[in-house]
Amino acid sequence: MWQDFGEYILNEVGDNKVTIAEIAVGKFDKIAQMLSEKDNITLIKTDISPDNESIIKDDITNPNLELYNDVDIIYSIRPPSELQPYLVKLAEKIDAMLIIKPLTGEELNTPRVKMQLKNFKKASFYILR
Repeated sequence: MWQDFGEYILNEVGDNKVTIAEIAVGKFDKIAQMLSEKDNITLIKTDISPDNESIIKDDITNPNLELYNDVDIIYSIRPPSELQPYLVKLAEKIDAMLIIKPLTGEELNTPRVKMQLKNFKKASFYILR
């Protein structure tokens, strides 16, 4: 499933030079590793409590917008439901595609917007373009 999720993002990017932000990184970095292997992708990882030096400290409820100036795609894996409206707000503010991979069976907490459910191979996630 994770391979499929990463493959979907890579298909969206193609050969275009893009900046992607993973928000609320936590300790799961399989997708970040996959994306960072591509020369055409600049990857920014943020979390409120970074556990290593490759993750930038940022609070999505009050984001440092300068970090996201050039971001084309935002994704978040299993973000807490209370953070999901802030992800939408940031994506809209910077005009970026948003991909949320919630816990299996979890309802999204994005009442202002309807995100599109996407099934790609064995991965299911939501997209806001």
